Amino acid sequence: MTQNVTFDDLKTVTDYDEEHFTEATRIPMWDPEVDDVLVCRQVRQETHDVKTFLFSAREPRVFRFYPGQHMTFELPVEGMIMRSYTISASAARPYRIEITVKRVPGGPGSNWLLDNMVPGKEVNVTGPAGEFTTDATQEEKLLFISAGSGITPMMSMTRTACDLCAPTDLHFIHAARTPADIIFKDELELLAAQNPAFKLSFTCSTTSGHNSWSGFEGRLSLQMLSLMSPDFKDRKILCCGPARFMEGVQNMLLEAGFDMANYHEESFDFGAETAGTFEEQVAAPEISDQTYRVSFTKTGHVVECGPGMTILSAAREAGILPMASCQRGICGTCKSQLVSGETDMQHGGGIRKREIDQGKILICCTTPLSDIEVEL
Repeated sequence: MTQNVTFDDLKTVTDYDEEHFTEATRIPMWDPEVDDVLVCRQVRQETHDVKTFLFSAREPRVFRFYPGQHMTFELPVEGMIMRSYTISASAARPYRIEITVKRVPGGPGSNWLLDNMVPGKEVNVTGPAGEFTTDATQEEKLLFISAGSGITPMMSMTRTACDLCAPTDLHFIHAARTPADIIFKDELELLAAQNPAFKLSFTCSTTSGHNSWSGFEGRLSLQMLSLMSPDFKDRKILCCGPARFMEGVQNMLLEAGFDMANYHEESFDFGAETAGTFEEQVAAPEISDQTYRVSFTKTGHVVECGPGMTILSAAREAGILPMASCQRGICGTCKSQLVSGETDMQHGGGIRKREIDQGKILICCTTPLSDIEVEL
């Protein structure tokens, strides 16, 4: 009798008795609190401006992550910068980590990886972490919608579902500039051919010069969506891509009367090179009668911060633009040293316990409980 394996089995693998383990599964688990070095093992060219980097630990380790999660990389650019990239690998292949990175004009992190990361090179990382995930092996109707490099979390989810068992009912729509820009195109078409319950659709802004193209052409529209996935209103939708693309998808679904409780998106673009630059300063929350002094030791700024105001908001109020990205304590980009004082940090996995013990904080999700000094 054949028994299907679900994603929940990955989460409970350590609950089995010793005799249920094979020799392969006796490899130690990757411990994010202790392990922090990955070694590049392989580099694959996906498209003209996209590469996949395959990593493993120095010594064999089993990685436990949910499809759609990310890892944060410390890259030796401009001293050191932090960048988060979604894991594109299947969670059912736990002995390696893969990230897929697109070249970004003027982007120091992504471009450094594409120009300098080679097999044998080591990099420090934090994670895995992140909440944008789903179990594509469960009995629910799913629709993935992605554009550009936003395909990476969807690819991890799709690969995991296909590795564990055939997807029960999965539609996948991806938008790209041209057919040559479709990341993972051949693999996705193969998975669709192998799994009858997996329906795949592509649309490209332009197909000029691609005479053999048989997919859709133009920007994703409501009419196009209805042709690609006629029952999209009955599905749980996960979306990832550039901010304007996701905004367009939301507007399209609202126009169609879609129940937005069933819509989920990646709220910021992992690997985007926008940290530290803002077209306009974000308004800080109104400060109450009780305030704390926040001193930034490097710049010499001293500001007042209300109890519900984050240190990042206080920094922006003072005209300081520190490196920051997710603003939810997930990516670790804004990690800073607390010099003195007490704070409350509500992070989402972007910092290790040992770093907290050393006085590090994520300023995007930390509020002061006293007068404080921060090395910023």
